[in-house]
Amino acid sequence: MSRYAEYQYLKVEVQDKLATVTLNRPEARNAINQRFIHELREIWVDLADDHDVNAVLLTGAGKYFSVGGDVKAMSERPGGDVLEEGEVHDPMVMRRIVNRLLELDKPIVCAINGDAAGLAATIALLCDVTVAAETARIGDPHVKVGLVAGDGGAAIWPLLVGISRAKEFLMRGTMLNCKEAERIGLLNYAVPQDEVVPKAHAIALELAQGATWAIRWTKLSINKALKERVNLVLETSMALEAVTFTTDDHAEATKAFAGKRKPRFTGR
Repeated sequence: MSRYAEYQYLKVEVQDKLATVTLNRPEARNAINQRFIHELREIWVDLADDHDVNAVLLTGAGKYFSVGGDVKAMSERPGGDVLEEGEVHDPMVMRRIVNRLLELDKPIVCAINGDAAGLAATIALLCDVTVAAETARIGDPHVKVGLVAGDGGAAIWPLLVGISRAKEFLMRGTMLNCKEAERIGLLNYAVPQDEVVPKAHAIALELAQGATWAIRWTKLSINKALKERVNLVLETSMALEAVTFTTDDHAEATKAFAGKRKPRFTGR
């Protein structure tokens, strides 16, 4: 049995030393629920241990890369603001996802085939090369649901676009057109929709067939700086996000989302 057979929301195919990992919950726009979170924590370990894999291509099934956290599930949570063990904001779970992704020495090329939001945007931006559809959007709208951008966005966005832009985008929850995101250096490439996966696949295959250790150790050297920033920022941002999960503003935002109306924030 394949080491990837137990994954429910991640589809993994390995060929020519390249693992293609697809976020595979298209009926929910690849929204990330608790099972999905568990799989995102474990996949990087399995890929690290797979000697048939030299590089990874990450993409999404359907029209979306992923809309991020499952806000609908949040709005239906029993007990309103009572949180279940292991939910998305758990600092240790999120820390493992981010650190395991950064510690994977095999290069990761992300094909952003559609909108990428929140945690999904963070995962995409932590990859080594990003190729996006010109018509797609990327952003971290945590604040739109009354939450701190705590799952890595506060660490990676300033490194890519500078502190001033990052603060504006994260505090406003801006969803950027990927063509603009390429222009300001948030993404490597923005191309026509039908070119996204082929271009990303070509880059990933080149890396898979390149000088293995030179490529891996170059990545690990550069990722030292990323890990330093994550160590500085992630615990604080995740702890503050956990606090905002208990606020009235967050509860109001999720109810407004479910009711398809604008939230009425009170600062409580």
